[in-house]
Amino acid sequence: MGKSFRLQLMIGRVLAAPVPRELVDALQSVQVTSAAGERSGFQLTFAVSKKSVLTRTLLPSGLLDPPARVVLSAIVGGSSEVLMDGVITRHEMSPGSGPGESTLTVTGEDLTALMDLRHEREVFPGMPLHVRVLKILAKYAMYGIIPAPVPVLFWEPELPQEKISGQAGSDLAYLRYLARDAGYSFYLIPGPRPGVSTAYWGPEVRAGVVQPALTVDSGPVTNVESLSFSFDGMSRKQYTMRLTEPVTKLGVSIPVPDIALLRPPLAARPAVALSEQPLPNLTGLSVSDVLLRGLSQTTKAADAVSGQGKLDVLRYGHVLQARSLVGVRGAGPAYDGLYYVNRVTHEIKRGEYKQSFGLTRDGFVPFSQQVSV
Repeated sequence: MGKSFRLQLMIGRVLAAPVPRELVDALQSVQVTSAAGERSGFQLTFAVSKKSVLTRTLLPSGLLDPPARVVLSAIVGGSSEVLMDGVITRHEMSPGSGPGESTLTVTGEDLTALMDLRHEREVFPGMPLHVRVLKILAKYAMYGIIPAPVPVLFWEPELPQEKISGQAGSDLAYLRYLARDAGYSFYLIPGPRPGVSTAYWGPEVRAGVVQPALTVDSGPVTNVESLSFSFDGMSRKQYTMRLTEPVTKLGVSIPVPDIALLRPPLAARPAVALSEQPLPNLTGLSVSDVLLRGLSQTTKAADAVSGQGKLDVLRYGHVLQARSLVGVRGAGPAYDGLYYVNRVTHEIKRGEYKQSFGLTRDGFVPFSQQVSV
């Protein structure tokens, strides 16, 4: 409660450095969005004029030309959080009709944008999926990107004389293709210090350290401005594999293994899967590939409960992080408990730091009434 915050802005080509004071003074607002399954992005808005240093010197010098690197950090109550490590993709000048009304808006995406610039052709003879990921990400070490791939649950070694897997497309497209087939995600986690980030390739992390609880409808201890929930009873699907019995030639539907193999449940009463669908495009796949395809499909349709809300960071006392767990209390027995934060948007202005967020989980009723305060 009552904490202060400070924003740090760094810009450069490969290595980012603190920007000139004039650029900081001209900064009006910042927006950063991080979401599971999507590329993170940012937008900076500067106040400019014909005679400002930004217009006359910094912009013509190429400081903000794509793909200039941008690192944004927020220091809240003495604790630093890297919000974005990315590159500029475009900027827009909007001249105003009066003094102080002209703005320059700079838009960008996280460092995965650099992985989507060139069409690559590469082969990976006999390489497991996580080794391919390591080989690709090694090209981006100069940007402080640390690879963190997780080996897949099922994989059959490929004999080079029988099959050689290859890449024909951008590095980002291939990394996402491999993740999708394995039921995994691929994204960058900025930090823990400016100029460093982790390239995570693996299942969604739904365990570990839990962020301080979001408290609603609890009088003076309430720390969110709004929070609401919804339940989609038709979202969960049971996927099956169709097998043919060799003697009778009768088809049999085999349920795909439970996704708890990849991520543990967050609710004591998971939503029931009301619909059944066969796994698509299984022709010619090995047993391990079929199992990975099944886990991938069930992962996409597992969460039936979602929440959305908004908070003031200075009242909450922390920076809510996407792609991690958070507790909820005060919402009642059905909706209290742990949630996965699947989306966070940071909205920063002078003296104001707010976040809108999205939550998700598999069902109702928490396993425990205790959440991190």
